[in-house]
Amino acid sequence: MVVLALSCVLNKINIAETFDLHFSPNGTYLCLWTKPVLLDRDSGVWTKNVKVFSIKANKFVCEWSNKNQAGWKPQFTQDEHLFAKNVNNKQIFLFDVSNVDAEINVNQPTYKYKVADPSSPFQNFQISPGLNPSIAIFIPEKSGKPANVSIYNIPNFGQPICQKNFFKAERCQLKWNSLGTALLALASTDHDTSNQSYYGETNLYLLGIAGSYDSRIDLKREGPIHDITWSPSAREFAVIYGYMPAETTFFDARGNAIHSLPTAPRNTILYSPHARFVLVAGFGNLQGTVDVYDRQNKFKKISLFEASNTSVCEWSPCGRFILTATTSPRLRVDNGCKVWHASGKLIYLNEYQELLSISWKPQKIESFPALRQLEEAPPAHESTKEYTAKKAAQLAQAAAKPAGAYRPPHARNSGSSTLRTTLYQKEMESSFGSGARRNVPGAPPGLVPGAPAPAQPESKSAAKNRKKREAKKQQQDEKSATPESTPAPSPAPTQTNGTEIGGGTVVGGVTSLEEKKIRSLLKKLRAIETLKMKQAVGEPLEDTQVSKIKKEDEIRKELNQLGWTD
Repeated sequence: MVVLALSCVLNKINIAETFDLHFSPNGTYLCLWTKPVLLDRDSGVWTKNVKVFSIKANKFVCEWSNKNQAGWKPQFTQDEHLFAKNVNNKQIFLFDVSNVDAEINVNQPTYKYKVADPSSPFQNFQISPGLNPSIAIFIPEKSGKPANVSIYNIPNFGQPICQKNFFKAERCQLKWNSLGTALLALASTDHDTSNQSYYGETNLYLLGIAGSYDSRIDLKREGPIHDITWSPSAREFAVIYGYMPAETTFFDARGNAIHSLPTAPRNTILYSPHARFVLVAGFGNLQGTVDVYDRQNKFKKISLFEASNTSVCEWSPCGRFILTATTSPRLRVDNGCKVWHASGKLIYLNEYQELLSISWKPQKIESFPALRQLEEAPPAHESTKEYTAKKAAQLAQAAAKPAGAYRPPHARNSGSSTLRTTLYQKEMESSFGSGARRNVPGAPPGLVPGAPAPAQPESKSAAKNRKKREAKKQQQDEKSATPESTPAPSPAPTQTNGTEIGGGTVVGGVTSLEEKKIRSLLKKLRAIETLKMKQAVGEPLEDTQVSKIKKEDEIRKELNQLGWTD
């Protein structure tokens, strides 16, 4: 079922399984796309699921079959005297609909376009606004032939008034300015031939009817182009491009950059109907943050609000309100629509069990004078109170909650500390059991950080080594007692909690600094012995090698001080 208007019902059109709708530029016609049903499998006949409804005449004026929802919408000229429909991507039929009460025979077009090569069908087309309408037609590249965008004056399809050939174009998005004098062509591919981007490749071209110029827009950052849009004034356009956070740049009608906004995670940009305000938002896989800038006041930001899970976003015809909606099948939960004032205040909300499509009814811009300044937002509807209160409670709860240290999800809601999640502690746990999880590097197992090391039982090998050292020390003391003996004191090793290995101390399974120093000095002594053997057989040595030999006494003296003996 299709309902026209939100606050009061103007008309109801009872058609089952309507999935999409589209208004003509002035709101005279409403086009509907319903679910296609196969009537005869042998002949391939489908139901006529595209219907055009005349709102003034309150009846359907034509219908036809279109299985694909992509590209189903009929296109109207600005004055609504003609509308065009796609015929198998090989022909374009244009019909005269100046008489809103007359029914239309879709098999007898007023004008017709046909591709020159049937083996290279066009992919999409776009009719320009303005009093002298033109039509832009895109034919993708095929079999080594470049892609082509051609612009024709309606109904003269013999010779294009402007065209552009380019490669790397599997698809192309066409956008006219409000006067119908210039066209933006956003060409894209799914795969980047240079293997530099996972997202494929996008290029933006500018084509102009006046003077038949064309150029490629150079962007200063690498990455995909997320969105393009013309200003209603037709004097500039905006592009969001680059890897996130993306860049938003404004260009004049000739493609020269004039202003850039700060980089932010955004992928949608929309001008208000009078070109006074610019909406820049991040929808889809982004958070849904919406920024509104005053274009006529040096891009001053006037509001910021969150519209998460938005799949439809439109300015109202008056340029004061913004419609955001969550629709199915993009999302099958939280379906509904919200109306925001440009100042960021939510003024209307309506939830639906399943919302398939929603849009403002198009109206002529002359019906709404341009804004000198933005008025205050009207009082919010009753439907927004519960939503606003819920949001305020969530913000208050988030502000009251202390911001502690980050803990990974698997360590939350448990008594365990994040200190236990290091790789070293996991390895110790797997080797020695769960009691080793509180170990820290360089400390005995089970040591609590900041506490003194507990006494550990002495092993048999440690006791044996200790007795040897004590006996040796006693012998040295006896020798030093005789007057003729040469004193050669050796400092007794300090007893520590750990295991003695080869004169060194191992604490908590880690070799002590003294042991490492002794090993390093012994390595130098072995190198010196090797050099002395070379010197003895007459092998010439370098100056650095000779200087190493001279340091032998210093190394042995340092070893004695560390308690090492031959």
